[in-house]
Amino acid sequence: MGYGDPTPIQLRAIPPALEGRDVIASAQTGTGKTAAFALPVLQKLANHGRCRCLVLEPTRELAMQVETAMRDFARFTDLRAGSVFGGVGYGAQKTALREGLDIVVATPGRLEDHLQQGTLRLNDIEILVLDEVDRMLDVGFLPPMRRIIAKCPKDRQTLFFSATLPPEIAELANFALRDPVRIEIGASRSVVSTVKHGVYTVDPSRKFDLLLALLTATDYQSVIIFSRTKHGADKIAKKLRANNHSVAVLHANRSQNQRIEALNGFKSGKYEVMVATDIAARGIDVAGVSHVINYDVPQHPEDYVHRIGRTGRAQQTGDAFTLVTHEEAKKLAAIERFIGQKIDRLKLEGFQVPANGEPEAPRPPKVEPRMDGRSAFGRRGSFRRRR
Repeated sequence: MGYGDPTPIQLRAIPPALEGRDVIASAQTGTGKTAAFALPVLQKLANHGRCRCLVLEPTRELAMQVETAMRDFARFTDLRAGSVFGGVGYGAQKTALREGLDIVVATPGRLEDHLQQGTLRLNDIEILVLDEVDRMLDVGFLPPMRRIIAKCPKDRQTLFFSATLPPEIAELANFALRDPVRIEIGASRSVVSTVKHGVYTVDPSRKFDLLLALLTATDYQSVIIFSRTKHGADKIAKKLRANNHSVAVLHANRSQNQRIEALNGFKSGKYEVMVATDIAARGIDVAGVSHVINYDVPQHPEDYVHRIGRTGRAQQTGDAFTLVTHEEAKKLAAIERFIGQKIDRLKLEGFQVPANGEPEAPRPPKVEPRMDGRSAFGRRGSFRRRR
């Protein structure tokens, strides 16, 4: 698979995992966390048998991605890996479980469905992997995670991987882990050094024009454009297609088949652009993403680090741009405080920006006095807005 030297997270996590120790590890995105738990799991399982490993993931895309990695790593063994997640029928999943899987990669909701239906039992689990734990807490999976962990044997090994380790994770770690080896690679608030990132300031009415100008001026291999909302992602994609760009769309309102087709098409090069919400910000690994563009500034500062971590992966270089309007200036300031650095302000040649280099403040609504001197609320001397 082209692996040479282990990455820092692999170098430090694999030995204690092989020894059977519990591990709690954090590292920046794109540093090889999947192999850091998958390789020791496969080494320890060795041969096909019962379902002995459960991997929990926050999204369907991550579950499919980790299942694929497990299959690739285990290609020359008789170990079997499969995934269970929502958005698709139960038939194929039940068949795979009935035929026998050594490793189940699952999202919490669908996993609990199978447990209730009796199509899967966790009595023989020897290794439990909790992946992207911070993301699972973000989307409200703490209660089902606790229920699932409680159903696993107490003498299991638990491997706990996360991009960040916020305080909320400590409670879950104390519940799930026994005397863990703690590993932290790099600063969870920092941007990977292989990514060059900058900000373009723009008025709201010209944001899409700037996006088109950037795509025209940039020599990119493939680009992910992040939108704050699902509706916004659809709107951006529609306008990009009208301007002759091949576009995939990824967000929670897309059917599972549409999401699979979008990811596969983007990976294969069928689509040069993928417009996505933050569903694609965590863990989605697509080789060769040369650029990330934040069409909307992320709501939470930590999501900035995750979004631009989609490029510059596996020691490759990448570029990330963020389009910022006046209304988003406070969010930008929060990001700069979070990462502890000022982000470069960039200018695109030939594209006009406000004279001071910052977006113009929105103009207040026009008002006019009523002829009788009263406002719409009946108080003399006030004004009301012009409709």
